[in-house]
Amino acid sequence: MEDLFLPTLHTFENNNIFTGSWGELRFKITPTIVMKTPKEVDMDASSMKAEVWHGIFCYEKSEIEAEEVFPMSAEGRENMHRWLKDHA
Repeated sequence: MEDLFLPTLHTFENNNIFTGSWGELRFKITPTIVMKTPKEVDMDASSMKAEVWHGIFCYEKSEIEAEEVFPMSAEGRENMHRWLKDHA
């Protein structure tokens, strides 16, 4: 099986939600963005919330099994990647 894919941190900085799957694992990542200025994201105050479930149904039709909030940073993204794989 291929490795679990996560988009770059820039995707989340731009306030994009990402949903994905890895085997039976399904997940949704929702950023919470805090702006320093009208054009600059405050990375230290921003975060990404990951939610996981298993099965064939979409987010709205599933029971969320676990969730975790990670800092908006390269390290936070790496930790989220490991956390997601641990829930597979």
